[in-house]
Amino acid sequence: MKVLSVSSEVFPLIKTGGLADVAGALPIALKPHGVETKTLLPGYPTVMKAIRNPVVRLEFADLLGEKATVFEAEHDGISLFVLDAPAYYNRTGGPYVDATGKDYPDNWRRFAALSLAGSEIAAGLLPGWRPDLVHVHDWQSAMVPVYMRYYPTPELPSVLTIHNIAFQGQFGADIFPGLRLPAHAFSIEGIEYYGDVGFLKGGLQTALALTTVSPSYAEEILTPEFGMGLEGVIASRANSLHGIVNGIDDGIWDPQTDPMIAQTYGAATLKDRAANRKVVIEHFGLDDDDGPIFCVVSRLTWQKGMDLLARICGDIVRLGGKLAILGAGDAALEGALFAAAGRYRGRVGVSAGYNEPMSHLMQAGCDGIIIPSRFEPCGLTQLYGLRYGCLPIVARTGGLNDTIIDANHAALQAKVATGIQFSPVTADGLLQAIRRAMHLFQDRKVWTQMQKQGMKSDVSWGKSAERYAALYSSLVSRGA
Repeated sequence: MKVLSVSSEVFPLIKTGGLADVAGALPIALKPHGVETKTLLPGYPTVMKAIRNPVVRLEFADLLGEKATVFEAEHDGISLFVLDAPAYYNRTGGPYVDATGKDYPDNWRRFAALSLAGSEIAAGLLPGWRPDLVHVHDWQSAMVPVYMRYYPTPELPSVLTIHNIAFQGQFGADIFPGLRLPAHAFSIEGIEYYGDVGFLKGGLQTALALTTVSPSYAEEILTPEFGMGLEGVIASRANSLHGIVNGIDDGIWDPQTDPMIAQTYGAATLKDRAANRKVVIEHFGLDDDDGPIFCVVSRLTWQKGMDLLARICGDIVRLGGKLAILGAGDAALEGALFAAAGRYRGRVGVSAGYNEPMSHLMQAGCDGIIIPSRFEPCGLTQLYGLRYGCLPIVARTGGLNDTIIDANHAALQAKVATGIQFSPVTADGLLQAIRRAMHLFQDRKVWTQMQKQGMKSDVSWGKSAERYAALYSSLVSRGA
């Protein structure tokens, strides 16, 4: 089976979050199931610099007003179509924001162009290759099935994966003429959304199947609390909605072979984590004592619950814990956490920005990872924590709920606990979870058992890729 995947990010070429990890790992995981995936992504400067021996496969003289070229290339086992459109993607900022952190005003056109190119490839415009199915991700490529509907692409099924419904691609109605869709596409059955244009809303209406990245999140987004205004649209498609939990690339995230950490180790050699702990202590300027180190590797935003963490930094220190925080995001939250690091020198350390090697080291050297998200479609950092023996302390929501077994009395007795869950998602709820973690940490036999149990968890893409392959097959056979 041939699948066209369309994504605005693909690890290791370009990454701002978990979407990139999924778009990079899933095609490789699908290969044993007879699925050949080619992934279309924008030709950002870092992507164009990284690809080797690209071959021109298609040229657009007018892709929503700009010239563009589709190159084919291979990178780290991933088959790529790269949309090189310098007017859209050759910019000095990030994929979505400029150097000052503001959204590019033409994001609607940049990602409509990506979607239109994807729909043209789906329709067979590219010589010698046509997919059996199209898989698109989030609002940035959600317009692919929209274009497929209004410029009919016969008998070709499409799947839309919702990674985070909070990001919807909503733009003013004035952009509609620039999308080059027929007038009737601007309707409640199409892309009209409360008088605006909704990219994700359009994809939800037009894709044959919808998936999201955990079973719990699939249930949550049917409610007003988590559906972010789209719960009605999703409820109307409930029979087509599938919750499939993400996996991780266990070849990259493997403490026994990871080249980014100071000392490799396994479940039988947990004492070797000490070398990684030492590097974390030095990097974050923490005291070298026996108290647990709790880490955070996250966007510093309200969604991720970082305001809750900022409020209890002093309480964690008073309990005897230490904090190592890696991330960037909301300026006020960054400031609050840096202020805590100033007040509690040696107990709280903050490193701004994103640092892939350090994120590996933190999982390998810290005792627990704190993930107090108010909502979390799946989450990957808790899966990395399981793999590395860094016990997750997580809010009871979305994929965090699906992947972590809480250390309640029954789970501890059965020796199946892999972390700590808490609810409600408040500062007090988080602090109570930290107190539980501190108590468990005092019994090193119990803590080590939890580490080993977590490291045994199957967090790979194996089972999830099997579910995606089965979904693909059912959709393709339905249209056969």
